[in-house]
Order: sequence, then C-alpha cells, then structure tokens
Amino acid sequence: MAEARTESWTGKRIVVSPVEVTNFLGSIPLLQQLPGTSIQKIAEVVEPLQFGKGEVLLREGTPEDGLYFLWKGEVEVSIPNSMGSHTLGLLKSGDYFGYASAELIKNLNKSDVTAISEVICFVLRNENAHLLSSVSIWAQQPDESEVALLERILELETLEVDLYKGYTKPDYPSFGGNVYGGQLLGQALAAASKSVDPALLVHSLHAYFLLTGDERMPIIYKVERTRNGHTFATRQVSAIQKGRVIFTMYASFQRSMEGFEHQESMPNVPTPDQLLSQDELRKRYFSDPRIPLKKREKWAGGKPTKSSPLDVKEVDPIDEVSKEALPPWQSVWMKSKGKLTDDPALHRCAAVYASDWTFLATAKRPHRTVPIQLLSLDHSMWFHKPFRADEWLLFVVTFDFTSRLRALDLDGIGMTIQQSSPRASNGRGSVYGHFFNQNGELVMSASQEGLMRKLQKSDRSVAKSKL
Repeated sequence: MAEARTESWTGKRIVVSPVEVTNFLGSIPLLQQLPGTSIQKIAEVVEPLQFGKGEVLLREGTPEDGLYFLWKGEVEVSIPNSMGSHTLGLLKSGDYFGYASAELIKNLNKSDVTAISEVICFVLRNENAHLLSSVSIWAQQPDESEVALLERILELETLEVDLYKGYTKPDYPSFGGNVYGGQLLGQALAAASKSVDPALLVHSLHAYFLLTGDERMPIIYKVERTRNGHTFATRQVSAIQKGRVIFTMYASFQRSMEGFEHQESMPNVPTPDQLLSQDELRKRYFSDPRIPLKKREKWAGGKPTKSSPLDVKEVDPIDEVSKEALPPWQSVWMKSKGKLTDDPALHRCAAVYASDWTFLATAKRPHRTVPIQLLSLDHSMWFHKPFRADEWLLFVVTFDFTSRLRALDLDGIGMTIQQSSPRASNGRGSVYGHFFNQNGELVMSASQEGLMRKLQKSDRSVAKSKL
C-alpha cells in the first residue's frame, strides 16, 4: 500500500448564495436519485472552495477527504509516473470526483486532480457522507410510523443512474395476474422524478400501455433525459419485462412560477364523512336479501381480498345487484390510506396511481347487462396546483352543458355532472376527469382511453398486445 502523504490542498473558502448551491446540486444525476430533503441538507453542509489555475485539488496517495462537485471551471485527472504524469481525462461543470465515506479507515486518492482554469467546487466532507444514502427514494431516515402501502408500492430499487427496478409484491393490488395500470403509471413517474432537480415537478404526462405486465416479474424502468432546461425538463420512461417494452411515458417537469389563474368550479357533492367506503359498501352485500343466501355465505367465507392502498368513497355508487343502465359519469372521493412522506413528487406519483382506480370503469356504466373487458390503452394527466394525496381529493368531470341536458332530458335544470365517459365506439371507451381538493381548488386533470369489448370465455390473462 502506498504511504499516505500529509500534503493538504484545501483551496480558498468562498461565499456562494444558498440558491445557487441548491440549484447546482439539484442538477447532479447522482444526487437527483436521493430524497429531495437530502439534497437540501447537502446544500447546507457543502464547502464552497475556489482553486487557482494549476493548483492541485487532490494529490495521489493522500487520504480521501470528501466528494467534490465541480461547479465552475475544468480540472485534469492524471496519474504520476516516472515520465511525469499520464492524463486520464478532463472534468467540467456537473462532474464530481473524490469519495465521501463515513468509515473510520479512509482509502487513498488514486490520481492527481489539477485545475486547468479557475475552479469552484462544493465539497461534501466525510462527516456528512451519510447524506448520500437513504432508506428509500422518498425518505432519508426511517419514519417512526409504519410506511403507507401506497408509498411502498411507489418505492423503486436504484440499479444505477436512470435505471430502476419495481416490484409487484404479494400484498399489492393486481388484476388476474396482470400488473395494475396505475402501478405502472406511478412507478414510471417515480423513476422520471428521480432524474430531475427536485425543484421541478411534473406538470403533464402522456403514457401508452403496450403489453399487459406480469405481476410475478420485476419491472425495469429506463429513463431517457430528452431535454434539460432551467424551467422545463422532459423525460421518457420505458417499462421493460422479458426484454420487451410493456409501457412508455413522456413526462414534462416545470419549476414553479407565477402566472394567470382561473378555474372551473367544484361541484356540490356530499363530503367524504357523509359517504360509505368501498369496503363498507362491499360488506353490505353480505346481508342483502336480494342475493341468494348461499352466494352471500360463499362471499363472506371466501379468500380475503388484498388490502387496497386507497380509501375510496363513491358519491353515486353502483348497485351491484341491479343491472340498470347508468349515465356515463360518476364522482369519487379518494386518498391514500396512511400518511405519505412530505415529498411533493411522491404525492403526484400517488395521485397518478389513484387516477386509474375507477377511471375507465365509468365507461361501463351504460352497459351493465353484459360482461365487459376493460384494458387501459393510454393515459394523460395535467397538474395545476400543489396538493397532498393523503388528504381527500374529489375526482370529477364536467362536460358540455348542452350535451348534459340532452343526455338527461332535463332542459332548464342546472346540475353538475361528475366523472364522465362522453363516448364509446370502435371497441374503445374514453373518459375525462378533474381532481379537486377539499378547498375547491382544481389541482389536476386527466383523460384516458381504453379497450372496451364484450368479455369472451376464451379471453386469458396473458402478456399480449392490447392492440
């Protein structure tokens, strides 16, 4: 082992505004994978150091003393040899070098790093190395309370920069062996969110479901950095199983800014505390006299259903016993079961997950006399204001007022129509919706089209094209 040298190359400490430090560190791919709070903490403890041209930042054989993030200027990385030195390459703004370790025994630097122009670095010292690790992509430290099921579903394993692995664990909702579409949406957005500055939040996404996902297999999420800008950034995410792309998403992110505002009014509907949950409605059927006793006993003694990560309350729930055709709209209150970590990106991923829960089923309401197969084909969302997905959100849609009157034959009567499916044809159904918080603020909008056809006995849940 080389003998450690005692030379110290510290540079000159300077003052840099906290905003500049945070903005720069938020652009580093290595740090973007961490929880947003971790980047804020790192920005608070890094040392801004300035080095003159020709000054050595790190010397080969000296103990590693931290991780250097190169903000301004360029450095040369070289290895000393009998002929002088061998240049390995140049590093510029956005690159990083060195190593931060919380271990008592430090490694030795394996090369010289020399400034070839005036250089400014932000240095994360060893005593703060723990900030580079986290218990999940959403939380730096474990929470004393139990992690909500929805947050666990949206957790990803980091394989490397822009490459993640997601799972469908036994307690996650799935459908006939297929991955729930909302899980693909939420996990893909989580992967994309971990490739941008935490100050940028998704403002729109457009996704296509290409193949049904197999719940027994992990899903690889590959992120492509399509565009980087200070105000906007665009990402493409591909979800892969068995070497095939089963889902793709484009997501656009934006830094918060002031602008003009107006919005559609929230409809007047019962509050969540006035409604029954889906679990409570389901239990009512166990004692419904319209259902044969043997069937009710079979339901009551059947295999327990998987726990839902969502608390859902329908304003106008379907009577599962009746086959009466219903108008193609509905209104639903929903939120996460359990508190989510305070990360705005997580709450948007959670809302995306929830948006697929009852959405396409709205198109079935006028066609309740026949069994129908539904499969999501595409999904789009727009995000208007900050919100929390662990607080009640009302998922509703209004469409053209004159069309509403024609559909209900209620000319002259004003009323609000909720989550709607204005059209089903050619084996497809379309749905459109808005999300309101309890203060009446319109926070998100969504649209979706799905495969909608009569269910045949020969249909099987296999990974095949939805087209």
